[in-house]
Amino acid sequence: MSMFCFQCQETANNSGCTVRGVCGKSEITANLQDLLIFVLKGICVYGVEVKRFERIDNNIGLFIAKSLFATITNANFDDERIISLIKEGLDIKKNLKARLLSVSVQNEFYQNIPDCALWHSENAGDFHEKAKDVGFLSYLDEDIRALKAFIIYGCKGISAYADHAAILGFEEREIYDFIMEGLAATTQDLSIKELLGILGKTGECAVRTMSLLDKANCESFGNPEITRVNIGVGNKPGILVSGHDYRDLEDLLKQTEGTEIDVYTHGEMLPAHYYPCFRKYKHLVGNYGNAWWKQGREFDSFNGPVLITTNCIVPVKDAYRDRIFTTGMSGYPGVKHIAGRKDGGMKDFSEIIRLAGKCQPPIELEQGEIVGGFAHHQVLALKDKIVEAVKTEKIKHFIVMSGCDGRHRTREYYTKVAISLPKDTIILTSGCAKYRYNKLELGDINGIPRVLDAGQCNDSYSLVIIAQKLTEAFDLADINELPLSFDIAWYEQKAIAILLALFHLGVKKIRRGPTLPGFLTPDMANVMVEKFNVKPIGKVSEDIKEMLSGN
Repeated sequence: MSMFCFQCQETANNSGCTVRGVCGKSEITANLQDLLIFVLKGICVYGVEVKRFERIDNNIGLFIAKSLFATITNANFDDERIISLIKEGLDIKKNLKARLLSVSVQNEFYQNIPDCALWHSENAGDFHEKAKDVGFLSYLDEDIRALKAFIIYGCKGISAYADHAAILGFEEREIYDFIMEGLAATTQDLSIKELLGILGKTGECAVRTMSLLDKANCESFGNPEITRVNIGVGNKPGILVSGHDYRDLEDLLKQTEGTEIDVYTHGEMLPAHYYPCFRKYKHLVGNYGNAWWKQGREFDSFNGPVLITTNCIVPVKDAYRDRIFTTGMSGYPGVKHIAGRKDGGMKDFSEIIRLAGKCQPPIELEQGEIVGGFAHHQVLALKDKIVEAVKTEKIKHFIVMSGCDGRHRTREYYTKVAISLPKDTIILTSGCAKYRYNKLELGDINGIPRVLDAGQCNDSYSLVIIAQKLTEAFDLADINELPLSFDIAWYEQKAIAILLALFHLGVKKIRRGPTLPGFLTPDMANVMVEKFNVKPIGKVSEDIKEMLSGN
């Protein structure tokens, strides 16, 4: 096989892509990402040891987080930028080794670790050859491979959220410390029991990181509020913003204010409309399109420039190749990349803005509005109303249907569940999974919409806060005593971090679909089922019956 990648839900045959990624990445890109992770592990091995003697600057932790973020599914396909990260990582690793030797000159182990020849290489082929030896197949024991993959993918999700928070000025050293410890642990000869312990700590760190990002977003942009979002279009040229990075959207809105250019959100940027900070911009017209996997058609019909701020980007079509831009840790070969901020200023989106002025307005895909903004601050403001509705049995059950959307037809399951649920059931959602049902006419219960959208995938944390507060309101001992079930979808590694966070919080009764992770062996999948009561989705009618009965 020329590559091996099994990190996403759509991996070939639910076992691994071996020739080309289903996501579109080439064997070279896949192997370079493996090599980057290998270099990051080396940094972490040295970093864990250096921390015993002296403080490590947050910049190293943030570099690790950003680099892991670049390897998330559909984030960065640009080989040259990945090689640049590898080279920077090798320099960091070399400096950490020197620091370690300077404080531990008597330690023969540190002195005998060889340098890597790639430090001095300028030949991309050297990187490609080395990459073939350091991927997941280098772990020979399949169960050990599965658990180490689980830890690494959890760290990838944590890193994405840590990067989002850092962009807003919020960092915690403990998060970077754990990422170092987690990656370093995957280089060690540990037992299954020991790896399960690291996996548990990964979930704990995921909770901490999502909490930090929630704080960063709310303090930066205000607490989300119930908002009606337009899904039609105006008659002015527009710029479409996709991904997850709110700071990029804010920079763009400031630079387009007072122009004759409208701005639209796409995919996971939809929840920006819920924050007071963004609602003050009248030229933020609405949300255009749906989840990430439909972007080929939607970017074509939009007519104007598209800014990709994070994952998910799919292989770019010629129809819009000359008007799509990436920024942050996203990248695609041949696509223009907007550089980062300098000295705390804004990113320069002037090229995008100039191009927008020459484009036609978007072609309308649909009309109407969708309602969102039900993060924990807003829902808890409605707590008394919700508690009363539960006590009077107007609301009999809550179903958490958050997570990722994707291309497979099996994901129609979630639309069918939403349609088939009794009208006394509330759906709590976050992430792009909501596009499977957030435009359906499902009605409300005493004025409470039956679909409560908390926001982006990281706002799954918000749903847990809501559940915890409802547990207190009903004077229950455990979150699992609530009339609450989890029927969640996954696609990439942020969803893995969220699952581990739910494990750490003691949440049971979790259905996971469309499939359980392909990187889990049958034995490790059974461990997840037995230890955490995770189960795959089944038939819609049977799953609904089971969930409503508390199973």
